[in-house]
Amino acid sequence: MDEMYLLNVEGVKKKILHGGRGELPQFKDGSKLTFHFQTLKDDFEHTVIDDSRQAGIPMEIIVGKLFKIEVWETLLTSMRIGEVAEFWCDAIHTGMYALVSKGMRRIAEGKDPLEGQKHRCGMGNMFDYHSTGYADLDELQRAPQPLIFIMELFKVDDPSSYKRDTWAMNKEEKLSAVPVLHSEGNRLVLLKRYQEAAAKYQEAVICLRNIQAKEKPWAEDWLSLEKLITPLVLNYCQCQLELGEYYEVLEHTTDLLQKNKENVKAYFKRAKAHAAVWNEKEAREDFLRVAQLDPSLAAAVKKELRLLGETMREKRVEDRQRYQGLFQQPQFKGTTEGKGQWGGDGNAGAGMQEGGDSGEASQPAPGGGYLLNTNSPT
Repeated sequence: MDEMYLLNVEGVKKKILHGGRGELPQFKDGSKLTFHFQTLKDDFEHTVIDDSRQAGIPMEIIVGKLFKIEVWETLLTSMRIGEVAEFWCDAIHTGMYALVSKGMRRIAEGKDPLEGQKHRCGMGNMFDYHSTGYADLDELQRAPQPLIFIMELFKVDDPSSYKRDTWAMNKEEKLSAVPVLHSEGNRLVLLKRYQEAAAKYQEAVICLRNIQAKEKPWAEDWLSLEKLITPLVLNYCQCQLELGEYYEVLEHTTDLLQKNKENVKAYFKRAKAHAAVWNEKEAREDFLRVAQLDPSLAAAVKKELRLLGETMREKRVEDRQRYQGLFQQPQFKGTTEGKGQWGGDGNAGAGMQEGGDSGEASQPAPGGGYLLNTNSPT
C-alpha cells in the first residue's frame, strides 16, 4: 500500500506500509501509546538518524501530555494497532527533534537525559547549538529540515489500565506522589529493604527535579522544592551507606553541601562514607564540623572519632604485616649447606619471605557506629 494521504495538518503526508487491524482505537487523554520508530533524512539515501529497534527500547508517549515533538501524537492517533506507516513531516514540525533524540539516546546509553540541561525555554534550547554532544543532531539544530518517520503502533493502553510513570504526570500529580513515595521509602527502611527504599526516594527526587528544572535557579519556588528534595537525598544516602555504596554517598552529600554548607546530616553521612573508604583526614574534618555546627552531637562525634582511630590503627598494623615481606633482603644459607653457584660457600636459593597475611584485610570498613537520629529516615 503506497498511496500517499494528506492528514488534516499542514506539512504532513502519510503512506501506509502495512495495514493495521480492527477499528481506529479511542485515543483518550492519558492513553499510553507504545510504538517503534525510525527517523530518516529526506535525502536521496534516506539516511537513518535513529532507530528504536536498534536501541532495543520501544517508545511510549501519553496522549494529551504535549510531547516535545507535538506532531508525533497526531501521527500515531491516525494509526490502527499493528499498522506500519511512513510520515513525511516538514521542518515546521521537526525543530525540536534534535533535543528529543539526544534525550532518547542518553537513556539508551544508561545516562541521565537531563544532565547538563540549562534552565531555558524550548526555543532557547533549540539555538544552543553545542548542547547535544552528537554531530548529526547538532547539524539538525543548526538547519531544521523535513524528516521522515516510519512508525509501528503496538499497543494503546487506556488511562485506567496501567500505573502511570512519574514522567507522565503533571506538576500537581507529581507533587501529590512525592509524600506517598517518601512514606513508602521510610516503611521499607524499617524492614531493612534498603535497595527498594532507595528506589522510592530516588523516584520522589526525580519528580521534584523535573518540576524544579522549570523554575529559575535560586528563586523562591526553586528553593522551596530544594527543601523538599534535601531530606529525600539524605534518606537515599543512608540507604547507600547500608548497601556499601560509599562513593555514591560522597557524591550526593558533597552536592548537598555545595548548596548548604551548614547541613549537619550531610556532613555526618559524608564523614561515615569517608571513614568507610579509609579517607581518615576527610572523615575527621567532617565529624569535627558536625560537632561545631551542632554541639548536641558532640558525644556522638567523640564516639565516631574513637572508632575511626581504632579502625585506622588496626588497618595500619595489618598493612605492615601484609607488606613487610616485600622489603626483606634475600637470605643465603651458610657454608654447611654446600657450595653456592658463584663458587663460594652457601646456597643462593632462599629468596624473599612474605610476611603477614597474604589475603585481603579481614578488618571491615568502618561502618555502624553511633548515628543518633541520622540513621532514621526523615
